[in-house]
Amino acid sequence: MELNSLRQFLVVARLEHLSRAADELRVAQPSLSRTIARLESELGMPLFDRSGRLRLNATGKLFRDHVERALGELDAGRRAVSEATSEGLGIVRLASETFLTLTGPLAAFKRAHPAVEIELHWSSSEDMGRHLRAQDVDLCIASQSIHAEGLESTHLFDEAVSVVVPLDHPLADRTTVTVDELADQPFITARKGHWLRRLLDRLFATHGLTPKIVCESDEHSAIASLISAGLGIGLVPAFARRTAPHAPHAPVAWITVDSADCRRTVTLYWGTDSHLSAAARLMRTTITRWDWTTGAPQGERPFHVPA
Repeated sequence: MELNSLRQFLVVARLEHLSRAADELRVAQPSLSRTIARLESELGMPLFDRSGRLRLNATGKLFRDHVERALGELDAGRRAVSEATSEGLGIVRLASETFLTLTGPLAAFKRAHPAVEIELHWSSSEDMGRHLRAQDVDLCIASQSIHAEGLESTHLFDEAVSVVVPLDHPLADRTTVTVDELADQPFITARKGHWLRRLLDRLFATHGLTPKIVCESDEHSAIASLISAGLGIGLVPAFARRTAPHAPHAPVAWITVDSADCRRTVTLYWGTDSHLSAAARLMRTTITRWDWTTGAPQGERPFHVPA
């Protein structure tokens, strides 16, 4: 099996669409179809279901996982050789669901190691395990648990998530509120897959309810502004409130949700068998030693950028 054929298979497996995969790979669709057919012939099994829309079948998913690990090992070998021959620290590739939480440790790392190249990748938690096993990234930071084999992790912090409402909202003067009292409220939240949306859906499902969502935003920094404008209410983690004094923010009221599950737990993950570059190991140390309460390395004063 040719490496190029395996890489093309992974794109088709991810998109489950031949024409879009061909566009991304910049190859002709008939050629890509023949490549997939040759792989299936060599394996003696179909990798996709073709009744209607193209779907990766159980055999295809099994093969995909092995191909991702195999190609990941090859790429890791190339990086290891490059690191050894250049006598440099290499590159660190970090994936997260949000980078607002990470600006402090990332800035500290870059000041301490200016020669290291940092690649940042957005990823949903459900894809992080696969990216780590395939060694597409070195480290992942998730705000919800990753249930996948072959991973190691360390707990970073957990915090409460509050409901945020406009100052003139009927609930604005409340200190706590129940999920039932939020049943008919219009919510501004993230898209499906994001930890914030999963938390909202889970809280409501526990009470046999479905949240009334009026806006799904990819710009999470805009959620507070939309809430302040009176367009709805939303869940926001305590971390955003701690950083608000150092950045422009919309006037809103923060209310505790009367539910022990209205929290997020932030965890750092990496692959058990991965070869972590010197840069990735340094980044892991920086993140694990960060004081998330003070916003500085443990034992140091917070660093503030002059206005």
